[in-house]
Amino acid sequence: MRHFLIIGLVFFLTFDSVAQIRRRDRGNAQQPTESGNLNYANPAEYTIAGIEVTGLNILDKNAMISISGLKIGDKIKIPGDAISGAIRKIWKYGLVGDVAIQVSRIEGSNIYLTIVLSERSRLTAFYFEGISKTQESGLKEDLNLIRGKIVNDAMIRNTELAVKKYFVKKGFLNTEVKIVQEKDTVNTDGIRLRININPKSKVKINAITFYGNENIDDASLKRRMKKTKEYPRVTLHRAILSEVFGSPGKYFREGEKKSWKDVKAFINDNVKLNLFSSSKFIRTDYDEDKQKVIEYFNSKGYRDAEIISDSIYAHNDRSINIDFKVEEGPKYYFRNIIWTGNYIYTDKQLDAVLGISKGDVYNNDLIQRKLTFNPKGLDISGLYMDDGYLFFRIDPVEVAVVGDSIDVEMRINEGEQATINEVTITGNTRTSDHVIRRELSTIPGVKFRRSDIIRTQQSLSQLGYFAPDKVNPNLVPNPAKGTVDINWEVEEQSNDQIELSGGWGGYYGFVGTLGVTFNNFSLRNVPKIREWKPLPVGDGQRLSVRLQANGRQYQSYSFSFTEPWLGGRKPHSLSVSLNSSVQRSLFGYQTTTATDTLSVRPLLKVHSITVGLGRRLEWPDNYFTLTNSVSYLRYILDNWNSGLGFSNGVANSFTFNTTLARNSINEIMYPSQGSSISLSLTLTPPHSSWRDIDYATAPAEDRFKWIEFHKWMFDARYYLPLDNKKKLVLEAKAHFGFIGSYSQRAGIGPFERFFLGGDGLAGGFNSFLLGQEIIGLRGYENNKVTPPYYNNYGVVSPGSTIQGGIVYDKLGLELRYPVTTGSAATIYGFAFTEAGNNWNNYEDFNPFSLYKSAGFGARIFMPAFGLIGLNWAYGFDKLPFATERSGSQFHFTIGQQIR
Repeated sequence: MRHFLIIGLVFFLTFDSVAQIRRRDRGNAQQPTESGNLNYANPAEYTIAGIEVTGLNILDKNAMISISGLKIGDKIKIPGDAISGAIRKIWKYGLVGDVAIQVSRIEGSNIYLTIVLSERSRLTAFYFEGISKTQESGLKEDLNLIRGKIVNDAMIRNTELAVKKYFVKKGFLNTEVKIVQEKDTVNTDGIRLRININPKSKVKINAITFYGNENIDDASLKRRMKKTKEYPRVTLHRAILSEVFGSPGKYFREGEKKSWKDVKAFINDNVKLNLFSSSKFIRTDYDEDKQKVIEYFNSKGYRDAEIISDSIYAHNDRSINIDFKVEEGPKYYFRNIIWTGNYIYTDKQLDAVLGISKGDVYNNDLIQRKLTFNPKGLDISGLYMDDGYLFFRIDPVEVAVVGDSIDVEMRINEGEQATINEVTITGNTRTSDHVIRRELSTIPGVKFRRSDIIRTQQSLSQLGYFAPDKVNPNLVPNPAKGTVDINWEVEEQSNDQIELSGGWGGYYGFVGTLGVTFNNFSLRNVPKIREWKPLPVGDGQRLSVRLQANGRQYQSYSFSFTEPWLGGRKPHSLSVSLNSSVQRSLFGYQTTTATDTLSVRPLLKVHSITVGLGRRLEWPDNYFTLTNSVSYLRYILDNWNSGLGFSNGVANSFTFNTTLARNSINEIMYPSQGSSISLSLTLTPPHSSWRDIDYATAPAEDRFKWIEFHKWMFDARYYLPLDNKKKLVLEAKAHFGFIGSYSQRAGIGPFERFFLGGDGLAGGFNSFLLGQEIIGLRGYENNKVTPPYYNNYGVVSPGSTIQGGIVYDKLGLELRYPVTTGSAATIYGFAFTEAGNNWNNYEDFNPFSLYKSAGFGARIFMPAFGLIGLNWAYGFDKLPFATERSGSQFHFTIGQQIR
C-alpha cells in the first residue's frame, strides 16, 4: 500500500508542475518544459504555427530549426515524442550546452514553440606549460586545434591523446597531460586552453635480452632491430675519469665518501652515448623489429623460429628492459630445386641464375631476391622480363620436407612477350616533351625490357631537371593484346643558378662575382616571349655567363653554351666557351731609361676559346661518352714575374683534347650507386719539330711563344651503398695526372701544371689566369703541396724553378649520410680521409709517398646557388722544409669538384 501511495504522489507532482525538457552540458537530463493550457492526462494534437529561437550568438536561427526537425505546419502531439526527439537532434551535434523547447502560447489547435539555447564556448587561444619552445613548434603541427571551434569534451579528450602520442613518439612514455579551460577576458564567449604537459624523463631501453637462442648470439639479433636499440653504456678508465671529471667528490654530496669505482658506476647509470641512433621505445617500431628478428632467423635456415613471448618491464623510472623468449626450431637446408612450366630457358640456365645448390642453408628471403629483384646481380624475373616476358609469373612452393631438408618447386607461367604500345609523359611543366623522349629507352613498338625501364629512370634522374625520387614509370599491361602502356611521371625542380657573392682573394683583396647559369635553356624560345616560363627554358641547353672582378686589379669574363643534342636526332653535343681575363699587380715600380723614368705596373692577360663535340657511345654500353675539343689560349705578359720562367712576351697554346668517360651514377647531387670513370688526353702540336730556334740558348719568351706538351688525366669515383635504403654511402676515388714533352730540348712549359692542396677552388684570383690545374687536398693550405718548395731564403727543393708539378696522384674515401635529398635542397654530412702528392720531376715520383689527412664536413645544394661545402680537416704530415704538421684546416668549397 505504501508503494502505491509514493507512486501516486510522484505522478501528482509531475503533472501539477510546469514540465520541461532540458539537457545540460554535464549530461544531466531533465524533462522538457511544455507551457500553456495543456492537459497531460489527455494528449492533444496541435499544428505548429510558429517557431522562435533564443540564446543565439553565432549559430544561425534557421539552421537550428532545421536541425530540430520541427517545421511550421507540422502536426504534433503533446505530450508526445516530437518535442523530446527535436531536443535529441539538436543535442547530438554538440553545438550547445543547454537546450529546452517551451510552449509560448496556444491558439485553438495552433501552438507556438520557443527553442531556448545556450551556445557552447568557442576556442580563442591555447598555450602550453612545461615544455620548451622547440617542442611547442613541433607539437602545434600535430594538434588539430582551430580557433573558433566549439570546445567540448571530445576536443579536450582528442587533444590530450594527440599530445601524449606526440611525446610517446619521442620516447616519453610516461607523459602526463592536463588541460584547463579558462574564460577569455577579451571575448566573453571564448575559452582559452592551458595545456599543462609533464613529459617526465625519456624512457630508454636499458637492456634487450634473448632466451632460447642457442645458435645465433644476442648481438646479431639486436643488430636486426633497427629502431629498437639499447642505450649503450660508457666505459671509462680511472685515468680518463681523473683527467675529464677531476676528483670524485665533485659529483657527490659534501662529506659523502666515494671511490673511483662508485664514480664509474654513477656515470654508467647516468651518462650514455648515442652517436648514431636513438633508444626510444615506440610500439609500432618495436612490432616491426620483432618481425625482422624472425626474418633473420629464417634467413639462417630456422624456418620455424618464433618469438614465444616478450616482456617489457621497468628497469628504473627512466628506462625499461625487454626480454624475448624464442624458439629456434631445427635448421633446414635446400635439397631439390624443381622447375616446372619453363620452355624458354632450361633448368640448367635457371639454376645458374638462381645460384642455390643442394645443401645450402634454407633461406626464403634469398629465394625471393633471386626470383624477383636481386640488387647485386641477375634474377629470374629480370632474365625473362629483359626478353619481353612482362606477364611472367613464378611461384615457389615447398613440396616436401624430409628431416632437415626441403624440396622447392618453382612453378613458372612464362606468358607472352609484351610490346610497348604507348609512351606518355606527365608532370613536365617546364621541360619540352622532346627533351624527355630523346632520353627514353622505352620506345613504342619495341619489345618490353625491364633493363630499359631502369636505364630510362636513371637517365631522366641524371638530367637534373626532375626530382630523382619522383621519376616513376607507371606500367599499364594489357595481357589480352600482349602490349603495355608506359606513363613516365616526373616532377620538375629548378636547377638554374644565380651567383652573387663576394670573397677575400688573398693578395687581391675583395673579389666580387656575378654569374647566372641556365641548365635547361631554350635558344629557340628567346624571341618567343609568350613561351617564357618565366625565362626561355625547356630544351635542355646550358647557358652560363660569369663576371668576376676587383676593380682594375683583377677582371674575368666568361661565357659558355652547350647543346646536348646537336641536330635533335642523336646525342651529339656541341659546346662553345669564351674567356677573357686580366690581372694587374697591386704595386708597380719605377725603372729608369737613358732619357726618362717610367712607372711600370706588371700585367697579365689571358684570352681563350674552346669548341667541343661529344657523342654517346653504344659500345661497350651506352654509359660511355667520347668528347673531342680544340682550344686556343693566348697569354700576354708585361713585366709579369710569377713563377712562369719569363716576364715579358706572348705565349700561344693550341690544344686538342679527347676524353673517354663512363658514367653510371644514379643521381647527380647525391649519388648512392654506380661509378664515374674518365681518361683524358690533351695534346699540342710538336712545335719544336719545325721551329728554327735553339731551345738551349733562346730566351724564355721565344721558347714559350708556342707551348707544347701532352697531358694525361685519369679520374675514377665509385659509390657503394652501405644500407638497404641507400642513404649511407661510401665514395672511393682515385686521380692521377701526368704532363710530358715531345722533346728533351724543348722541355715542359710553365702552363697546365698541377697545383695541389686546400680547397681546390679554381676560376679566380691567381689560379685560373695562369692555366693551372687546381686540385684540392684538404688538411693542407691552398696550393702548398706544389713544387718547388720555398723557405725564407728562396727555393730550397731541387728541380725547376717554374711553379707547378708535372705528375700527381690522389686517393680518397668519403662516408656520406643525407639530412635531406628533396627537390628544394640536398644536404648531407660526411667524414673523409684522403692523401696525395705532387712532383716536378719523374725521378722523385713515388705513388705511395703521400701527404695524408682526415676530417669531416657538410655540403648543401640549392638550385639557386649550386653546391656549397664546409670542411674541417687535419693534415697529418709535414710538407718539405716545414717545422710542424699541417694540422687543423678549414676549407670552403663552391661547385662540384672533379678532383
